[in-house]
Amino acid sequence: MKITILTLFPEMFEGFLSNSIIKRAIAKGVVEIECVQIRDYTKDKYGRTDTPPIGGGAGLIEKCQPIIDALKDKKSEGCHTVLFSPRGKTYDEKIAKSYAKLDHLILICGHYEGIDERVNDYVDELLSIGDYILTGGEIPAMAVSDSVIRLLEGAITNASLEDESFNEPLLEYPQYTEPYDFEGAQVPDILYSGNHEAIQKWRRKQALLLTRKYRPDLFAQLKLTKNDLKLLREAESGETPKWEQDALEKGHKFIKKKD
Repeated sequence: MKITILTLFPEMFEGFLSNSIIKRAIAKGVVEIECVQIRDYTKDKYGRTDTPPIGGGAGLIEKCQPIIDALKDKKSEGCHTVLFSPRGKTYDEKIAKSYAKLDHLILICGHYEGIDERVNDYVDELLSIGDYILTGGEIPAMAVSDSVIRLLEGAITNASLEDESFNEPLLEYPQYTEPYDFEGAQVPDILYSGNHEAIQKWRRKQALLLTRKYRPDLFAQLKLTKNDLKLLREAESGETPKWEQDALEKGHKFIKKKD
């Protein structure tokens, strides 16, 4: 896959492209990322890409000519072009997965007070990453690129993708590391039981409870199974269910002692 980013500030992407999963994905040939300096396409004799808005108003507006010429130069057959805009639909995991199937994605970063309205006519899609104001589209471009690249085959292991938040409208279950006891907060004993079926049931229950508590909007989208409903009833009863008791008893020798 190729991701082309049109920006006035390509240097902002240097750290993003040279670290962690993104760096490895590029090195393995999983993705090619091209940062294009919009300023290289301006026809202004002073090299400017912005100007005060016609009709008056605060700030500076990016000219359409440099952006559109850069876009025309970098477009390939079948590519998908995206302009970050508050008018756009809100980005989510479903969109990320659709982008990950593309051969070529072009992301256009606005800056300053806005972009000439006519640029909108040259893109396939307007996209927003949320209802808040940023200084430009560079951070959204990084967020979208990161979320798409990690979905590409070979970027990370398939196992790492299986139990992630938003694979379905469900937050991920709690994760723990050693030590068992840290300032009185202990790792749940079921995770030491060695009973993988019981651990999976416990994790599913915790994911359901966390989603209901923190993201009721996502919880409302869930198609709860009979087992999900049973797990929720167990949690509401406040009692340890028999399957969990049995797992703890059989795996007692692996469970950390509460000294």
